[in-house]
Amino acid sequence: MARKISFLNYKGGVGKTSLVVNTAACLAANGRRVLLCDFDTQSNASIWLMRLERWNKLNSGGHGSVYSFFEPGGVQLSDLIVRDVVQDKAGKPALPGLDLLPTTFNLVDLESEYVGDPKRPAYLLFQEQLEVIAKDYDYVLFDCPPNLLRASQCGVFSSQEIYVPSNPDALSLIGFTLLVEKLGRFQQLSAGFRNASMGAPTQVRGIIFNSIKSGIDIEVPKMRMQLRLNQFKTAKRAAQDAKIFDTQIRDAMVVRRAVTLGLPVNLIGQENIEQTRDNVVQDYRRLAAEIETHEP
Repeated sequence: MARKISFLNYKGGVGKTSLVVNTAACLAANGRRVLLCDFDTQSNASIWLMRLERWNKLNSGGHGSVYSFFEPGGVQLSDLIVRDVVQDKAGKPALPGLDLLPTTFNLVDLESEYVGDPKRPAYLLFQEQLEVIAKDYDYVLFDCPPNLLRASQCGVFSSQEIYVPSNPDALSLIGFTLLVEKLGRFQQLSAGFRNASMGAPTQVRGIIFNSIKSGIDIEVPKMRMQLRLNQFKTAKRAAQDAKIFDTQIRDAMVVRRAVTLGLPVNLIGQENIEQTRDNVVQDYRRLAAEIETHEP
């Protein structure tokens, strides 16, 4: 059964998209079948992996992104998936096993214009079709915006786990605290739509320190985050096995270059990423391995 994980923090700018894209790529490189669902209206993950030319056609066409699923007479979710999304210069699959459920700017209409059946909210419709698709995958990862509005709700309701990308600063701690508060309210709201096969409502299972600049001491921010996590675990508002991941992702120019090239960092030429044995690519690989071992 696929593990379904939402990456979410109420603080923006924590490097969430780079974290989820590169983690998904490392899992796929390890032979896992991965579906990355882009639920952020900024569409950064979709633009990155599809490259701008392909994504522009999708955006200008108005159909074929995840919002098409929610439109009247919408298509099946399975018809929207971009298979083996990462391509080389010849247009051939460069990373078999990594699929994308893409988004475009029209996803904002899910928040402002969508009119659905209150008895069957958007997140329930999405979860029901995802369950069929998820059988083909080892992992389904959700890139969620920094809120718990309809788009994020689709990811969170469908997930078994939430990982919180964070920077070593006070704002990330505030964002994490706000996330747990909002999550509790959403769990109450959606409780009546959960069925027994879905298991317990999703909780935070991990905090990942990301985009850490060189020379920054993160021990104090890490201690404060651990303290808050312990409080939530005691109050049963976070999973009892929730932890701060041992792996920490460093800030690196190669990540920004990867976006320009339309490739995850583990696919950029070896001469660029293997100058040392200890670099940001290894960070992502270690994180993927740690996620694999942190199975519920």
